[in-house]
Amino acid sequence: MFHVLRAVVSPPPTDRELACAAASGERAAFDALYQRHCRVVHGILVARLPWPLAEEAVQEVFLTAWQKLGGLRDPDRVGPWLCQLARNRAVDLLRKRRETEPLPDVLPDRPRPTAEAQLILRHLADLPETYAETLSLRLIEGFTGPEIAERTGMTHGSVRVNLTRGMKLLRERLTPEAS
Repeated sequence: MFHVLRAVVSPPPTDRELACAAASGERAAFDALYQRHCRVVHGILVARLPWPLAEEAVQEVFLTAWQKLGGLRDPDRVGPWLCQLARNRAVDLLRKRRETEPLPDVLPDRPRPTAEAQLILRHLADLPETYAETLSLRLIEGFTGPEIAERTGMTHGSVRVNLTRGMKLLRERLTPEAS
């Protein structure tokens, strides 16, 4: 006769639990929030900014989040809040961009996108923001539609519509260059 011992595995902490812990100064909780949401933030920034600028902006968004997390009214919405911080940071950087020197095309320790990827990124950036953001999260960051909805606070239907319409526009823009 064999007895099976089952390990008790607790579910991962919720965004609410992590946000509350991080707001009270727990660095490990903030690190977990970063790991959970950094790809979404990156995807939003890549949809709006040139690649090298987006890479740097991810860190700036999370620095802002660390500083302002204590003022977050609804810890359940930390994901959508981070998405909005990313959108706001992109707008700020685009406003200031004319006044600064351009960043080098290649930053250390990051692979540079291929020529084909750069072409797609240029066309992606020309799409309406809602389409560009959703496509960036799907194509660059690899999130599924339900994951995008969950992490950005959008409805599943909105994500589906944005992906469908955005892909249609992107294909139309890429088709003349493919021939």
